[in-house]
Amino acid sequence: MAKRVRIEPIAQIADIATNGALLSGLMGEELSILKECGGRGMCATCHVYIQDGMSSLSPMGKREKRTLEVITTCKPNSRLACQAKVMGEGIVVELPVGMYVQSIQDIEALIGRRCEKPLLSPITGQTLVEVGQLITRSVVRQLENTNFSVGEQLANTKKADVFE
Repeated sequence: MAKRVRIEPIAQIADIATNGALLSGLMGEELSILKECGGRGMCATCHVYIQDGMSSLSPMGKREKRTLEVITTCKPNSRLACQAKVMGEGIVVELPVGMYVQSIQDIEALIGRRCEKPLLSPITGQTLVEVGQLITRSVVRQLENTNFSVGEQLANTKKADVFE
C-alpha cells in the first residue's frame, strides 16, 4: 500500500509504495534530482532533509552514513533519498535550498548575473555563490578541474579496484 509523503517547500504530495525509496517518489514528481551514482548511496546528489517522520523511514545504513559525513550541508535530519525507504505515514521531506551545478556550461551561462538561489557544488554540496552575489568567471576557474560525472567517476573507481 502506498504512503503519502509531503514535499516541501513546494507543497506537493507524493504517493510512494511501502518499502519504496523516497527517490522514486521524488522522481515521480518530475523533480530535478541528480542521482549521479544511480541510487547506490555513494554520491549525495539526492540529499534531502526530513522535517517530520524520520521514524517512518528505514534505518540508515553504513554506506549512507559514510556518504553523508562528507557533505558540508549535512544536518541531523539528513537522508539520502535513494537509501531512505518509506515504511510508514507522516513523512515530510524538505528539498535542499539551492541549485546544483551540473556542468561548467551551467555557470558560464550565468556569468554576470546575481544569484537567485545558492549555487551548490554537485560533489560536496558546498555553497559556491551565495544569494545576491554576482556570478563571476572566478567561480568557473574554481571548478575547471571538477569532474561533474560523479556516476562516471564511481564506475571508473570500481573498474580500477577490479583490475588491481
